[in-house]
Amino acid sequence: MSESNLLGTAVVRPARPGEYARVGELTVEVYVRGGLVSAESTYVRMLADAADRAAKAELLVAEVGGEIAGAVAYCPPDSPYAELAGPDEAEFRMLAVLERARGTGVGRALVQACVQRAREAGLAALRLSTQSNMHTAHRMYERMGFTRTPERDWSPVPGLGLMTYELVLRPS
Repeated sequence: MSESNLLGTAVVRPARPGEYARVGELTVEVYVRGGLVSAESTYVRMLADAADRAAKAELLVAEVGGEIAGAVAYCPPDSPYAELAGPDEAEFRMLAVLERARGTGVGRALVQACVQRAREAGLAALRLSTQSNMHTAHRMYERMGFTRTPERDWSPVPGLGLMTYELVLRPS
């Protein structure tokens, strides 16, 4: 993606089947290069399998200047990818924005698309898990109205603690 392509507005839309491989590569690139996961981790296989996310959740991409700059999995209540959400809640996972697209609104646009889907579904809340070192992401979530839910923090594998946030969409 060239720098000039980053000047456009992010268009968020469902990923197309022909894009699944690229979305998987992008997600692995962001997580491994960003130090969020080791290249040897078994989680890399899940990050790379965008087709499975598209089949079991809603795989969204942010396109800028005709190129994919980021992706996220929106997980409605019935999605097997929903690890944290309750029955009247959704969550999003595997938010990935290319390093050169950060600070351009791509991440915010992807999160906003998840918020919109959860609101349209009439759900009570939207939830997410995040690593403690993702300070820029935490600030974005908080600016968007998400609040910390430390009582729901969890550890999917030994040595990896995840912080949680929620956006209340309607009183439960």
